[in-house]
Amino acid sequence: MNTTRRTLLNLLGLAALLPLGACAGNIGKPMVEVWKSPTCGCCKDWVAHMEANGFIVKTFDTGNNDMRARLGMPVEFGSCHTARVGGYVLEGHVPASDVRHLLTEKPKALGLAVPAMPIGSPGMDGPEYKGRKDPYDVLLVQRDGAASIYRSYR
Repeated sequence: MNTTRRTLLNLLGLAALLPLGACAGNIGKPMVEVWKSPTCGCCKDWVAHMEANGFIVKTFDTGNNDMRARLGMPVEFGSCHTARVGGYVLEGHVPASDVRHLLTEKPKALGLAVPAMPIGSPGMDGPEYKGRKDPYDVLLVQRDGAASIYRSYR
């Protein structure tokens, strides 16, 4: 085999591996599906927070309320976006560190919720809030709708 042909075959072989290499960087990164309004800036900021913390995020710009109901998250824990990751439901501005802890701990629960939209939570912490941080709780929500404090931010 001549040198030119061998070089060409080697290059083609390397090119065939490129898509695999691109996907390899995502191995071990949890996929989060998010249902949100297409115009909600804080939802976009929460998505950016999750991506910056190693999550792969797929967004759907419609159906937040419908998906919350379909996934069984009680309306009293509602916020501006609903997400699903690793078999759990996330409602609202849940910090990525708490999601990671949930996925490691694997409690028997529906998921986590940060009701309403507390200022200072991920996605609600932009410059327009001028550093303000309101206290809030991340709730562990059970399948029967009961909830307990998973983590407090004070």
